[in-house]
Amino acid sequence: MAYHSNGMSRTRRAALFALAVSALVTAHDDNLGQQQRQQRLPLPPNPDEDTKLPNGKSQKDAIAKHEHEEMLKDAQDLVTAAQELRNELQKAGDYVVPVSSLKRTEEIERLARRIRGRLKQ
Repeated sequence: MAYHSNGMSRTRRAALFALAVSALVTAHDDNLGQQQRQQRLPLPPNPDEDTKLPNGKSQKDAIAKHEHEEMLKDAQDLVTAAQELRNELQKAGDYVVPVSSLKRTEEIERLARRIRGRLKQ
């Protein structure tokens, strides 16, 4: 059994050639696909551009006003809850903590987190 190097090298060359051609075709198709996708993508809206509501007012101003009103309402609720907690603790005495006071502190924490979240936006 003699080893035929010519037959093996032709097979290797043919396989390498086929592999190289398929890689080139794939790369070319990918490049065309990217160019077509780039042409089809719509432009993102300009974030500095402000849209107007049907009544003619600025949408950003309307959102800011609504957020401000919500923060004021939450702040008032927070003050009310804190005053109610103080009153409950004063009425409870020295060694007793009512369960409603624990619930009130959770409500105060929830309101404080909501206000903080709106301020961070």
